[in-house]
Amino acid sequence: MVEPPVVDPGRAPELPTVATNRLAADLAAAIAVPTVSIESGGDPASFAELRRVLAERFPLVHRTLELELVGEHAMLLHWRAPASTWAPIILAAHLDVVPVEPGTEASWTQPPFSGALADDHVWGRGALDDKLGVVGVLTAVESLLASGFVPSRDIWLAFGHDEEVGGHEGAAKLAQRLAELGVKAEFLLDEGGAVVHGMLPGISRPVALVGIAEKGVATLELEVVGEGGHSSMPPRRSAIGRLGRALERLESRPMPSALRGPTKMMIERLTPELDYGPRLVLANMWMFGPLVRTALARQPPSDAVIRTTTAVTMFDAGVAHNVLAARARATVNFRILPGDTVESVQAHVRGAIDDAAVTIRCTEDCWDPSPTSRIDVPAFTTIEQSIVQVWPEAVVSPSLVVGATDARHYEAVAEDVYRFLPIPMREEDRARLHGTDERIAVADLAAAVRFYQTLIVLTAS
Repeated sequence: MVEPPVVDPGRAPELPTVATNRLAADLAAAIAVPTVSIESGGDPASFAELRRVLAERFPLVHRTLELELVGEHAMLLHWRAPASTWAPIILAAHLDVVPVEPGTEASWTQPPFSGALADDHVWGRGALDDKLGVVGVLTAVESLLASGFVPSRDIWLAFGHDEEVGGHEGAAKLAQRLAELGVKAEFLLDEGGAVVHGMLPGISRPVALVGIAEKGVATLELEVVGEGGHSSMPPRRSAIGRLGRALERLESRPMPSALRGPTKMMIERLTPELDYGPRLVLANMWMFGPLVRTALARQPPSDAVIRTTTAVTMFDAGVAHNVLAARARATVNFRILPGDTVESVQAHVRGAIDDAAVTIRCTEDCWDPSPTSRIDVPAFTTIEQSIVQVWPEAVVSPSLVVGATDARHYEAVAEDVYRFLPIPMREEDRARLHGTDERIAVADLAAAVRFYQTLIVLTAS
């Protein structure tokens, strides 16, 4: 009896045509500038070069919109409406990319910073994450300016330069600047979800996942201090052994699973798309909730949306094979489910380890989950309509973003914050994010621009 909602995409807006070859060349030129995050060893001069490339390729944007550099390298562009009583909108993306792992360069089909155009794809680091967002938004604005479009509300473009290392100098300072200017946007759109193929067995349609919240992060350092000394006279339990036991306890006692918030909303939206058997189960969570959680917990991708995850990522101890380690350290990264907090994670760790000899310290990379944005508001409806205009076969669903994005920094300057990158994401594409052979199909790039054009026209006409 569960029925899918009826989505009215509305009348298709008239959009200016974008030359696909020029669009691909623009993205290729941006990729060819290796803007690796400065904290990851990138060259600050590369960001100045990328700004030069963008100014050259998007002249109307740079003549019409007001550009302010924030924190040296972040870009804030203001498309001012002649007169408006409507709240503005903010379109966000980031200029930086992750480095290429040393020694893997030869594994790339095309050099990672070539911006090569081959096999109907644009290749290189940033093709997906997230120079697509930057070039896609700028292309949409450039084409609308060329067509004579005048927005009925202010539009801000916010491009950070350090998203891959936390966004503290980019997005955080962009948000601070927007607050100083008194901006309170109706909504902000940043990267996050995508149009996912093969989302769940039984769903044949692609699912457009719009992130309405993202998990928090707690990076904890666990440490045990021992006496050290020669390995010929070891104690019954070494610092390494004691810390190893603590980590084993922690991994064997994960934080409890829960079907709540964005995950619950996603399941409710996707349930009507399933066949009768799974639909019966998911429509009656009051009865089958524990079974569903058990099933979801079996695979890491689905487990990540129902609990705060535990990942031991670093271990440091010892200086020689015959010397007892005087101290042992481990880093454990938790991605925090909405409803949990940094404080509750720390309490869980203390209880699971149950060893006073293990000290627990939160590094600077600790923050609570984001607030959950609304789906019963015009902003979400407009994003949904824009998606369906471009991908009419797609199911649009709210979702939880399990990674960190710049979006969390803008919560104070936008009523609602959404996370969606307008690209199809297939199974073979997921490994390319931060991996080898990052690329995007030229046809998919054109669709991304149509999405941004549609969103701007529907929001600001």
